[in-house]
Amino acid sequence: MRNHSKKNQTMNKAELIDAIASEAGLSKADAKKALDAFVSATTEALKKSDRISLVGFGSFSVSDREARTGRNPQTGKEIKIAAKKVIRFKAGADLAGSVNGGK
Repeated sequence: MRNHSKKNQTMNKAELIDAIASEAGLSKADAKKALDAFVSATTEALKKSDRISLVGFGSFSVSDREARTGRNPQTGKEIKIAAKKVIRFKAGADLAGSVNGGK
């Protein structure tokens, strides 16, 4: 796994699978199945507007964004932006603390 201490690096799915396999003592195939199952279950719950809360890590939720008027930055012309649902993630205290130099 790469060192992610530098800014603007991205961990891709294969690297995340490697990390999960290593941390959990799983094969890469089992780690991939676990990650795919997590993504699938999360997606299905959010489609139903359910909230997913992982204590210490964070929570995923769906919010409605109202229709609004925006501007085309190139022309300055007003445009209508349709209402839509947006997915939100709010970091839990443990995750936020770790990212900010704790634990």
